[in-house]
Amino acid sequence: MNTPFCSTAASSNTSANATRLARRDWLLRQCGIGLGHIALTTLLAESGMASDHGATLSEPASNPMAPKKPHFPAKIKNVILLFMGGGPSQFEMFDYKPELARLDGTLPPAELLDGYRAAFINPNSQLLGPRFKFNKHGEAGTEISEMLPHTASVIDDICMIRSMKTDAFNHAPAQLMMSTGSQQFGRPSMGSWLTYGLGSETQDLPAYVVFNSGKKGPSAGAGNWNSGFLPTLHSGVELRSSGDPVLYLSNPPGMTEQTQRSTLRAVNELNRKRLDVVGDPEIATRVNSYEMAFRMQSSAPEAMNLADESASMLELYGAEPGKMSFANNCLLARRLVQRGVRFVQLFHESWDQHGGLKSGLESNCKDTDQACAALVKDLKQQGMLDETLVIWGGEFGRTPMVQGGNDGRDHHPNAFTMWMAGGGLKPGMVYGSTDELGFDVAENPVHVHDLHATILHLLGFDHKRLTYRFQGRDYRLTDVHGELVHGILA
Repeated sequence: MNTPFCSTAASSNTSANATRLARRDWLLRQCGIGLGHIALTTLLAESGMASDHGATLSEPASNPMAPKKPHFPAKIKNVILLFMGGGPSQFEMFDYKPELARLDGTLPPAELLDGYRAAFINPNSQLLGPRFKFNKHGEAGTEISEMLPHTASVIDDICMIRSMKTDAFNHAPAQLMMSTGSQQFGRPSMGSWLTYGLGSETQDLPAYVVFNSGKKGPSAGAGNWNSGFLPTLHSGVELRSSGDPVLYLSNPPGMTEQTQRSTLRAVNELNRKRLDVVGDPEIATRVNSYEMAFRMQSSAPEAMNLADESASMLELYGAEPGKMSFANNCLLARRLVQRGVRFVQLFHESWDQHGGLKSGLESNCKDTDQACAALVKDLKQQGMLDETLVIWGGEFGRTPMVQGGNDGRDHHPNAFTMWMAGGGLKPGMVYGSTDELGFDVAENPVHVHDLHATILHLLGFDHKRLTYRFQGRDYRLTDVHGELVHGILA
């Protein structure tokens, strides 16, 4: 048998060699399971371009952010995460404890603290009662702090979870846990998983946008919105609420739109040729980023222009065009989801009251309460709340024991409060409860993994099936944990 691999100067073993070479030729070139095919298939699977692990997760190089279908019909299609970095105190805001007020200044029961690990204080510190009054609001008479009058006005639209739990008691690991499902850097954020599973509804704006306000950025930094081992395409894009939305978005002097377009076309053509050769998904990310940046030069300023809003809308949020504030960011979040942005993550990092608890919370609530409630009201008025999920919360709660003299609380992962509003949830309800001192969950515990599983469910995903193969195993947002919180689902 003659094959391309046979020599014309064959020895007496020509026949045997030809047979072996023919078999090799068949295996490597003709039967479709050669090393090249295997390598390409593996590469495409790991890049998300050919995978049966998620929903419909094909990402063609021509449009890697094309919309995709989830596993089943979704209740919502957008998420706005109001991340109160630092650990808001549930005792002063959402979870009133009469017994804690009664025992203010006394030592906690010894058995309560058996084996307890605190971040910074001696767990034998005295108990600290709530610093603010609580009143009942809404049809269910839900108790909420006097410091949250605006949130109280939408209490019938929100679902409050008083039984949250997490694994971490320091800021950066706990923020990563809430954002990525892991305490370690390098895992994809929730917004990255969302865009990986659903793609984008807009080609003119990023699918995943991040804003920062407060006194500083989040403790875990960009780890809260990075794509981890997913293609970089799925990372969050940080925008600014004053000045240019993105640095260097405007063209420098002498650069015309035609020149820029020609340059971009040439660069992307070279990148696409290289992508055809090596199949590296990061090249597709680069192409997409250049194209997106070009389109954002016109789309981003329009989307970020709060001067387009009515005076009554600006007043509702307490927003001021041109000023960097949490209120502006909330209004921008509504404008962005209105334009097809899938996930908007707002960080307000100033809730870490180890001391100055009362004055610190007064300032924080003044900065955020009105805008949070306005966002819920606005989405409802616009007919968007049914398809948008608003999430409010921090990385953990605070201890019932005092720190910093007589006016502070330490980090506490055992029990804290979050709230959500939007499609697929039971509005006006309180889910779960804590013990009489607010130290541990007493009923219906909700771990961060359970919260993530439930959010993905509302988006149309089985959290156990939305996976990405990396370093030899399938990863997911909930890792190997997570159960649906059926009690809050409508």
